[in-house]
Amino acid sequence: MNRRSVPISAVFAVLTVLAAACSPSEAPSGSTASSESATTSAASPAPSPTTGPPVATPVVADVVAAPVPVPGTDGKVHLAYELKLTNVLDQEVTLTSVAVREGDRTLLELSGDRLPYWTRIIGTPSPATKLGPAQTAIVWLDVALDKDAAMPTALLHTVGISVPKPIPPLFPATMTEVVAPVTVQTRKPVVISPPLSGPGWLDGNGCCDMGAHRMALNPIDGGLWAAERFAIDYVQLGADGLLFTGDQTKVDSYPYFGADIHAVADGPVVGAVDGLPEQVPGKSPTGLALNEYAGNHIVQDLGDGNYALYAHIKTGAVKVKPGDQLTAGQVIGSVGNTGNTDAPHLHFHVMSTPDPLRSDGLPFVFTSFTLDSRVINADALGPLLDGEQASMQPGVAKRDETKVIPMDLDVMTYETK
Repeated sequence: MNRRSVPISAVFAVLTVLAAACSPSEAPSGSTASSESATTSAASPAPSPTTGPPVATPVVADVVAAPVPVPGTDGKVHLAYELKLTNVLDQEVTLTSVAVREGDRTLLELSGDRLPYWTRIIGTPSPATKLGPAQTAIVWLDVALDKDAAMPTALLHTVGISVPKPIPPLFPATMTEVVAPVTVQTRKPVVISPPLSGPGWLDGNGCCDMGAHRMALNPIDGGLWAAERFAIDYVQLGADGLLFTGDQTKVDSYPYFGADIHAVADGPVVGAVDGLPEQVPGKSPTGLALNEYAGNHIVQDLGDGNYALYAHIKTGAVKVKPGDQLTAGQVIGSVGNTGNTDAPHLHFHVMSTPDPLRSDGLPFVFTSFTLDSRVINADALGPLLDGEQASMQPGVAKRDETKVIPMDLDVMTYETK
Protein backbone atom coordinates (compact mmCIF):
# COMPACT_ATOMS: atom_id res chain seq x y z
CA MET A 1 0.00 0.00 0.00
CA ASN A 2 1.24 3.53 -0.70
CA ARG A 3 0.35 7.05 -1.64
CA ARG A 4 1.20 6.15 -5.25
CA SER A 5 3.75 8.94 -5.02
CA VAL A 6 5.74 7.42 -2.12
CA PRO A 7 5.84 3.61 -2.08
CA ILE A 8 5.60 1.94 1.32
CA SER A 9 6.73 -1.29 -0.21
CA ALA A 10 7.43 -2.29 -3.78
CA VAL A 11 10.37 -4.04 -2.15
CA PHE A 12 12.77 -2.71 -4.78
CA ALA A 13 10.99 0.58 -5.48
CA VAL A 14 13.90 2.92 -4.90
CA LEU A 15 16.05 1.19 -7.49
CA THR A 16 13.39 0.27 -10.01
CA VAL A 17 14.12 0.82 -13.66
CA LEU A 18 10.64 2.31 -13.96
CA ALA A 19 10.06 4.72 -11.13
CA ALA A 20 7.22 3.61 -8.90
CA ALA A 21 7.12 7.17 -7.64
CA CYS A 22 4.58 8.48 -10.12
CA SER A 23 1.09 9.31 -8.95
CA PRO A 24 -1.52 8.11 -11.45
CA SER A 25 -5.15 8.78 -10.73
CA GLU A 26 -7.88 6.30 -11.46
CA ALA A 27 -7.40 4.54 -14.78
CA PRO A 28 -9.62 5.78 -17.61
CA SER A 29 -12.72 3.64 -17.93
CA GLY A 30 -12.50 0.38 -19.83
CA SER A 31 -9.62 -0.64 -18.57
CA THR A 32 -3.51 -23.82 1.20
CA ALA A 33 -1.47 -25.17 -1.64
CA SER A 34 -3.50 -27.72 -3.50
CA SER A 35 -3.26 -29.93 -6.54
CA GLU A 36 -4.79 -27.05 -8.49
CA SER A 37 -1.38 -25.33 -8.48
CA ALA A 38 -0.43 -27.23 -11.61
CA THR A 39 3.12 -27.07 -12.83
CA THR A 40 4.06 -25.10 -15.89
CA SER A 41 3.43 -27.09 -19.03
CA ALA A 42 6.15 -27.87 -21.50
CA ALA A 43 7.07 -24.83 -23.53
CA SER A 44 5.13 -24.54 -26.76
CA PRO A 45 6.16 -22.43 -29.73
CA ALA A 46 4.86 -18.87 -29.80
CA PRO A 47 2.52 -18.05 -32.66
CA SER A 48 4.00 -16.45 -35.74
CA PRO A 49 3.17 -12.70 -35.84
CA THR A 50 2.58 -12.71 -39.59
CA THR A 51 2.16 -15.15 -42.42
CA GLY A 52 3.37 -12.81 -45.16
CA PRO A 53 6.81 -11.53 -46.17
CA PRO A 54 9.11 -9.90 -43.58
CA VAL A 55 8.25 -6.34 -42.56
CA ALA A 56 10.70 -3.74 -41.20
CA THR A 57 9.62 -2.61 -37.71
CA PRO A 58 10.96 0.66 -36.26
CA VAL A 59 9.90 -0.53 -32.80
CA VAL A 60 11.02 -3.98 -31.66
CA ALA A 61 9.10 -5.73 -28.91
CA ASP A 62 8.91 -8.63 -26.52
CA VAL A 63 7.15 -9.48 -23.27
CA VAL A 64 8.84 -9.60 -19.88
CA ALA A 65 7.09 -12.90 -19.05
CA ALA A 66 4.24 -14.92 -20.53
CA PRO A 67 0.96 -14.29 -18.68
CA VAL A 68 -0.77 -16.69 -16.29
CA PRO A 69 -4.58 -16.25 -16.00
CA VAL A 70 -5.92 -15.46 -12.51
CA PRO A 71 -9.52 -14.81 -11.36
CA GLY A 72 -10.16 -11.73 -9.20
CA THR A 73 -12.78 -10.36 -6.84
CA ASP A 74 -14.07 -8.17 -9.68
CA GLY A 75 -15.51 -11.25 -11.44
CA LYS A 76 -12.90 -11.04 -14.19
CA VAL A 77 -10.01 -13.30 -15.17
CA HIS A 78 -6.85 -11.24 -15.53
CA LEU A 79 -3.85 -11.64 -17.80
CA ALA A 80 -1.41 -9.16 -16.24
CA TYR A 81 1.97 -8.79 -17.95
CA GLU A 82 4.32 -6.26 -19.54
CA LEU A 83 5.21 -5.40 -23.16
CA LYS A 84 8.69 -3.97 -23.75
CA LEU A 85 9.08 -1.64 -26.78
CA THR A 86 12.40 -0.27 -28.10
CA ASN A 87 12.83 2.41 -30.78
CA VAL A 88 15.67 1.33 -33.11
CA LEU A 89 15.61 4.49 -35.27
CA ASP A 90 17.69 7.67 -35.01
CA GLN A 91 14.50 9.74 -34.76
CA GLU A 92 11.59 9.97 -32.36
CA VAL A 93 8.75 7.48 -32.65
CA THR A 94 5.26 8.21 -31.34
CA LEU A 95 3.11 5.37 -30.07
CA THR A 96 -0.50 5.86 -31.13
CA SER A 97 -2.06 2.58 -30.00
CA VAL A 98 -1.31 -0.80 -28.47
CA ALA A 99 -3.71 -3.72 -28.75
CA VAL A 100 -3.72 -7.32 -27.56
CA ARG A 101 -5.28 -9.83 -29.95
CA GLU A 102 -6.07 -13.48 -30.22
CA GLY A 103 -6.35 -14.08 -33.94
CA ASP A 104 -8.95 -11.61 -35.20
CA ARG A 105 -10.37 -11.00 -31.70
CA THR A 106 -9.18 -7.81 -29.93
CA LEU A 107 -8.98 -8.41 -26.18
CA LEU A 108 -7.58 -5.05 -25.12
CA GLU A 109 -6.96 -1.76 -26.90
CA LEU A 110 -5.06 1.21 -25.49
CA SER A 111 -5.26 4.52 -27.32
CA GLY A 112 -5.96 8.17 -26.54
CA ASP A 113 -5.53 8.98 -22.84
CA ARG A 114 -5.45 5.32 -21.89
CA LEU A 115 -2.15 4.63 -23.66
CA PRO A 116 0.09 7.03 -21.71
CA TYR A 117 -1.57 5.98 -18.46
CA TRP A 118 -0.18 2.47 -18.92
CA THR A 119 3.16 3.44 -20.55
CA ARG A 120 6.50 4.65 -19.14
CA ILE A 121 9.93 5.21 -20.68
CA ILE A 122 12.52 3.21 -18.77
CA GLY A 123 14.07 5.43 -16.12
CA THR A 124 11.31 8.06 -16.08
CA PRO A 125 8.21 8.28 -13.89
CA SER A 126 5.90 10.21 -16.20
CA PRO A 127 3.30 8.82 -18.62
CA ALA A 128 4.73 8.83 -22.15
CA THR A 129 4.00 7.86 -25.73
CA LYS A 130 7.08 9.33 -27.47
CA LEU A 131 10.22 7.20 -27.67
CA GLY A 132 13.46 8.98 -28.51
CA PRO A 133 16.23 7.22 -30.46
CA ALA A 134 17.23 3.98 -28.70
CA GLN A 135 14.71 4.53 -25.89
CA THR A 136 12.73 1.66 -24.40
CA ALA A 137 9.25 1.85 -22.94
CA ILE A 138 7.19 -0.59 -20.94
CA VAL A 139 3.46 -0.92 -21.51
CA TRP A 140 1.70 -2.61 -18.60
CA LEU A 141 -1.14 -4.78 -19.84
CA ASP A 142 -4.17 -6.04 -17.95
CA VAL A 143 -6.39 -8.13 -20.18
CA ALA A 144 -9.54 -8.57 -18.08
CA LEU A 145 -11.94 -11.19 -19.43
CA ASP A 146 -15.35 -12.33 -18.23
CA LYS A 147 -14.90 -15.41 -16.08
CA ASP A 148 -17.01 -17.48 -18.48
CA ALA A 149 -15.20 -16.26 -21.60
CA ALA A 150 -13.00 -18.57 -23.64
CA MET A 151 -9.43 -18.24 -22.41
CA PRO A 152 -6.93 -17.36 -25.17
CA THR A 153 -4.01 -19.69 -25.74
CA ALA A 154 -1.81 -17.36 -27.79
CA LEU A 155 -1.59 -13.59 -28.04
CA LEU A 156 -0.29 -11.05 -30.56
CA HIS A 157 0.29 -7.33 -30.11
CA THR A 158 -0.43 -4.62 -32.64
CA VAL A 159 1.44 -1.36 -32.10
CA GLY A 160 0.45 1.80 -33.99
CA ILE A 161 3.30 4.26 -34.53
CA SER A 162 4.15 7.44 -36.41
CA VAL A 163 7.51 8.97 -37.36
CA PRO A 164 8.29 12.60 -38.28
CA LYS A 165 10.75 11.61 -41.02
CA PRO A 166 9.33 8.72 -43.06
CA ILE A 167 11.74 6.47 -44.93
CA PRO A 168 9.59 4.97 -47.69
CA PRO A 169 9.10 2.27 -48.59
CA LEU A 170 10.56 0.84 -45.37
CA PHE A 171 8.95 3.17 -42.83
CA PRO A 172 5.88 5.19 -43.88
CA ALA A 173 4.73 8.13 -41.77
CA THR A 174 2.26 5.90 -39.93
CA MET A 175 2.16 2.15 -39.67
CA THR A 176 0.90 -0.70 -37.52
CA GLU A 177 3.33 -3.36 -36.41
CA VAL A 178 2.34 -6.90 -35.42
CA VAL A 179 4.85 -7.97 -32.79
CA ALA A 180 5.73 -10.01 -29.70
CA PRO A 181 3.72 -13.22 -30.07
CA VAL A 182 3.37 -15.03 -26.75
CA THR A 183 1.76 -18.25 -25.59
CA VAL A 184 -0.47 -17.95 -22.51
CA GLN A 185 0.82 -20.20 -19.76
CA THR A 186 -1.32 -23.19 -18.85
CA ARG A 187 -0.20 -23.34 -15.24
CA LYS A 188 -2.79 -22.52 -12.57
CA PRO A 189 -2.37 -20.00 -9.73
CA VAL A 190 -1.30 -21.67 -6.50
CA VAL A 191 -4.19 -22.07 -4.02
CA ILE A 192 -3.20 -20.87 -0.54
CA SER A 193 -4.73 -19.58 2.68
CA PRO A 194 -4.37 -15.89 3.68
CA PRO A 195 -1.23 -14.90 5.62
CA LEU A 196 -3.18 -12.88 8.22
CA SER A 197 -6.36 -13.24 10.27
CA GLY A 198 -9.13 -10.94 11.44
CA PRO A 199 -11.03 -7.98 9.92
CA GLY A 200 -10.03 -4.81 8.11
CA TRP A 201 -7.06 -5.97 6.03
CA LEU A 202 -6.56 -3.57 3.12
CA ASP A 203 -4.88 -4.71 -0.09
CA GLY A 204 -2.62 -1.85 -1.12
CA ASN A 205 -0.71 -1.96 -4.42
CA GLY A 206 -2.47 -5.14 -5.50
CA CYS A 207 -3.44 -6.56 -8.87
CA CYS A 208 -3.67 -5.12 -11.47
CA ASP A 209 -3.48 -1.33 -11.74
CA MET A 210 -0.46 0.99 -12.11
CA GLY A 211 0.69 0.88 -8.50
CA ALA A 212 4.21 0.71 -7.11
CA HIS A 213 4.31 -3.09 -7.23
CA ARG A 214 3.36 -3.47 -10.87
CA MET A 215 5.83 -0.81 -11.95
CA ALA A 216 8.70 -2.22 -9.89
CA LEU A 217 10.81 -3.90 -12.56
CA ASN A 218 14.07 -4.94 -10.96
CA PRO A 219 17.29 -4.60 -13.06
CA ILE A 220 19.36 -7.47 -11.68
CA ASP A 221 22.16 -9.48 -13.28
CA GLY A 222 21.46 -8.00 -16.68
CA GLY A 223 17.73 -8.77 -16.79
CA LEU A 224 14.40 -7.23 -15.84
CA TRP A 225 12.42 -9.06 -13.16
CA ALA A 226 8.79 -8.31 -12.27
CA ALA A 227 8.83 -10.13 -8.92
CA GLU A 228 6.10 -7.90 -7.45
CA ARG A 229 3.58 -8.18 -10.29
CA PHE A 230 0.90 -9.63 -7.98
CA ALA A 231 2.25 -8.44 -4.62
CA ILE A 232 0.07 -7.10 -1.81
CA ASP A 233 0.92 -4.58 0.92
CA TYR A 234 -1.32 -5.33 3.89
CA VAL A 235 -2.33 -2.70 6.42
CA GLN A 236 -5.26 -3.03 8.81
CA LEU A 237 -8.08 -0.52 9.18
CA GLY A 238 -9.49 -0.14 12.67
CA ALA A 239 -13.20 -0.05 13.39
CA ASP A 240 -12.89 3.73 13.14
CA GLY A 241 -11.40 3.48 9.64
CA LEU A 242 -7.97 4.67 10.80
CA LEU A 243 -4.53 3.11 10.42
CA PHE A 244 -3.05 4.69 13.51
CA THR A 245 -3.79 6.95 16.46
CA GLY A 246 -1.27 9.21 18.16
CA ASP A 247 2.24 9.85 16.91
CA GLN A 248 2.56 8.82 13.25
CA THR A 249 6.31 8.22 13.66
CA LYS A 250 5.92 5.56 16.37
CA VAL A 251 5.33 1.96 15.29
CA ASP A 252 3.24 1.34 18.42
CA SER A 253 0.70 3.89 17.13
CA TYR A 254 -0.38 1.29 14.57
CA PRO A 255 -2.61 -1.27 16.36
CA TYR A 256 -1.77 -4.04 13.88
CA PHE A 257 2.01 -3.67 14.41
CA GLY A 258 3.03 -7.07 15.77
CA ALA A 259 0.01 -8.95 14.37
CA ASP A 260 0.65 -12.63 13.70
CA ILE A 261 1.76 -13.71 10.24
CA HIS A 262 0.67 -17.21 9.23
CA ALA A 263 2.15 -19.69 6.78
CA VAL A 264 -0.10 -19.79 3.72
CA ALA A 265 0.51 -23.50 3.00
CA ASP A 266 2.54 -26.52 3.99
CA GLY A 267 6.13 -26.41 2.83
CA PRO A 268 9.73 -25.81 3.88
CA VAL A 269 11.45 -22.54 4.70
CA VAL A 270 14.21 -21.84 2.17
CA GLY A 271 15.24 -18.39 3.37
CA ALA A 272 14.95 -16.28 6.52
CA VAL A 273 16.44 -12.97 7.67
CA ASP A 274 16.07 -11.29 11.07
CA GLY A 275 17.89 -8.56 12.98
CA LEU A 276 17.28 -5.58 10.70
CA PRO A 277 15.94 -2.53 12.58
CA GLU A 278 12.47 -1.03 12.49
CA GLN A 279 12.19 2.03 10.24
CA VAL A 280 10.58 5.30 11.34
CA PRO A 281 7.00 5.43 9.99
CA GLY A 282 6.02 8.41 7.89
CA LYS A 283 9.13 8.60 5.75
CA SER A 284 10.94 6.37 3.28
CA PRO A 285 14.35 5.00 4.28
CA THR A 286 17.53 5.67 2.30
CA GLY A 287 20.88 3.95 1.94
CA LEU A 288 19.59 0.38 1.97
CA ALA A 289 21.73 -2.39 0.53
CA LEU A 290 20.13 -4.63 -2.09
CA ASN A 291 19.61 -7.45 0.42
CA GLU A 292 17.89 -5.12 2.90
CA TYR A 293 14.92 -4.03 0.80
CA ALA A 294 12.65 -6.85 1.97
CA GLY A 295 13.66 -6.17 5.57
CA ASN A 296 13.36 -9.12 7.90
CA HIS A 297 11.65 -11.77 5.81
CA ILE A 298 10.84 -15.40 5.18
CA VAL A 299 10.81 -17.32 1.90
CA GLN A 300 8.79 -20.55 1.76
CA ASP A 301 8.72 -23.20 -0.95
CA LEU A 302 5.07 -23.84 -1.81
CA GLY A 303 5.83 -26.49 -4.41
CA ASP A 304 5.34 -26.63 -8.18
CA GLY A 305 7.73 -23.73 -8.74
CA ASN A 306 5.95 -21.30 -6.38
CA TYR A 307 7.76 -19.48 -3.56
CA ALA A 308 6.10 -17.20 -1.00
CA LEU A 309 7.74 -14.04 0.35
CA TYR A 310 6.67 -12.60 3.70
CA ALA A 311 8.51 -9.26 4.05
CA HIS A 312 9.11 -6.35 6.49
CA ILE A 313 8.71 -8.62 9.54
CA LYS A 314 9.14 -7.15 13.04
CA THR A 315 12.67 -7.21 14.42
CA GLY A 316 13.27 -10.33 16.48
CA ALA A 317 9.94 -11.86 15.47
CA VAL A 318 11.04 -14.31 12.75
CA LYS A 319 10.12 -17.66 14.32
CA VAL A 320 11.50 -20.05 11.71
CA LYS A 321 14.75 -20.89 9.97
CA PRO A 322 15.76 -22.47 6.65
CA GLY A 323 14.93 -26.15 6.62
CA ASP A 324 11.93 -25.88 8.95
CA GLN A 325 8.82 -27.59 7.60
CA LEU A 326 5.82 -25.29 7.95
CA THR A 327 2.15 -26.16 8.29
CA ALA A 328 -0.59 -23.95 6.83
CA GLY A 329 -1.78 -21.50 9.49
CA GLN A 330 1.37 -21.78 11.61
CA VAL A 331 2.52 -18.46 13.14
CA ILE A 332 5.87 -17.64 11.55
CA GLY A 333 6.41 -13.97 12.41
CA SER A 334 4.83 -10.61 13.22
CA VAL A 335 3.91 -7.57 11.13
CA GLY A 336 6.75 -5.05 11.30
CA ASN A 337 8.32 -2.04 9.62
CA THR A 338 11.76 -3.20 8.48
CA GLY A 339 13.45 -2.68 5.13
CA ASN A 340 12.02 -0.43 2.41
CA THR A 341 8.87 0.73 4.16
CA ASP A 342 7.32 3.90 5.51
CA ALA A 343 4.47 2.37 7.54
CA PRO A 344 4.06 -0.98 9.31
CA HIS A 345 2.69 -3.60 6.93
CA LEU A 346 3.12 -7.09 5.55
CA HIS A 347 4.37 -7.33 1.99
CA PHE A 348 3.34 -10.69 0.50
CA HIS A 349 3.90 -12.14 -2.94
CA VAL A 350 4.44 -15.41 -4.78
CA MET A 351 7.40 -15.75 -7.14
CA SER A 352 9.16 -18.21 -9.42
CA THR A 353 12.45 -18.56 -7.48
CA PRO A 354 13.57 -18.24 -3.83
CA ASP A 355 15.08 -14.81 -4.62
CA PRO A 356 12.72 -12.00 -3.50
CA LEU A 357 13.90 -9.67 -6.28
CA ARG A 358 15.34 -11.82 -9.09
CA SER A 359 12.11 -13.67 -9.78
CA ASP A 360 9.03 -13.59 -11.95
CA GLY A 361 5.93 -12.66 -9.98
CA LEU A 362 3.28 -15.39 -10.09
CA PRO A 363 -0.45 -15.13 -9.35
CA PHE A 364 -2.11 -16.85 -6.41
CA VAL A 365 -5.65 -17.29 -5.09
CA PHE A 366 -6.90 -17.64 -1.53
CA THR A 367 -9.02 -20.58 -0.43
CA SER A 368 -11.66 -18.28 1.07
CA PHE A 369 -12.19 -14.87 2.66
CA THR A 370 -14.87 -12.19 3.08
CA LEU A 371 -14.76 -9.08 0.92
CA ASP A 372 -16.06 -6.34 3.22
CA SER A 373 -15.57 -3.15 1.23
CA ARG A 374 -13.16 -1.30 -1.04
CA VAL A 375 -11.29 2.01 -0.64
CA ILE A 376 -12.79 4.51 -3.06
CA ASN A 377 -9.66 5.10 -5.16
CA ALA A 378 -5.87 5.30 -5.03
CA ASP A 379 -5.97 9.01 -4.24
CA ALA A 380 -7.52 8.14 -0.86
CA LEU A 381 -4.40 6.28 0.27
CA GLY A 382 -2.35 9.41 0.95
CA PRO A 383 -4.83 10.88 3.44
CA LEU A 384 -5.21 7.43 5.02
CA LEU A 385 -1.45 7.24 5.62
CA ASP A 386 -1.57 10.75 7.08
CA GLY A 387 -4.08 9.70 9.71
CA GLU A 388 -7.43 10.41 8.09
CA GLN A 389 -10.33 7.96 7.87
CA ALA A 390 -10.51 5.67 4.87
CA SER A 391 -13.01 6.73 2.21
CA MET A 392 -14.94 3.72 0.99
CA GLN A 393 -16.39 2.98 -2.42
CA PRO A 394 -20.20 3.00 -2.31
CA GLY A 395 -22.20 0.01 -3.49
CA VAL A 396 -19.68 -2.73 -2.68
CA ALA A 397 -21.72 -5.64 -1.31
CA LYS A 398 -20.15 -7.67 1.47
CA ARG A 399 -19.69 -11.20 0.23
CA ASP A 400 -17.72 -14.41 0.64
CA GLU A 401 -15.06 -15.14 -1.97
CA THR A 402 -13.46 -18.46 -2.92
CA LYS A 403 -10.30 -19.11 -4.93
CA VAL A 404 -9.77 -15.61 -6.27
CA ILE A 405 -6.99 -13.06 -5.85
CA PRO A 406 -7.88 -9.85 -3.99
CA MET A 407 -7.89 -6.77 -6.17
CA ASP A 408 -6.21 -3.46 -5.44
CA LEU A 409 -7.94 -1.52 -2.61
CA ASP A 410 -10.08 -4.45 -1.39
CA VAL A 411 -10.75 -4.55 2.35
CA MET A 412 -11.16 -8.07 3.71
CA THR A 413 -11.81 -10.25 6.72
CA TYR A 414 -9.71 -13.38 6.99
CA GLU A 415 -10.77 -16.33 9.13
CA THR A 416 -9.30 -16.19 12.63
CA LYS A 417 -6.79 -19.00 13.02
